[in-house]
Amino acid sequence: MEWLTSLAPVLSPIFGMAGVLGGAWLVYRGNRRKIETDAQAAEASTFVASVQTVTEGFTKLLEQQRATNAQTLERVTTLENRVERLEEEQRQWRRWKAAAVEYIQQLRAMLAKLYTGPPPSPPREIAEDLVDGPGT
Repeated sequence: MEWLTSLAPVLSPIFGMAGVLGGAWLVYRGNRRKIETDAQAAEASTFVASVQTVTEGFTKLLEQQRATNAQTLERVTTLENRVERLEEEQRQWRRWKAAAVEYIQQLRAMLAKLYTGPPPSPPREIAEDLVDGPGT
């Protein structure tokens, strides 16, 4: 046991140095894990922020698309209403024209019966419509 005591001045600095190196290694390892954990947390935070940004972008895009679709639907509805109104006006004009042509043909037939001469020639604008009439 004396030999162990005699080695104390040599062993004590060796064990002290081993303890210091072991402690330094543990601190290094802890710091490295903390840095890795922080890096992973930062990466995860960046990923979450990126996903949120993309989600917000898609949400805004979807809202814009919905607004555009609603606006387009409103315009289509307005145009359909205008077309229906114009079609009804066109039908009324056709009925009026048909009635006017029939009336003019009847008047021409009456003139032909009253007078022995031929009825006056119709204006160019309506001449084609009166060609098939009974007075011609």
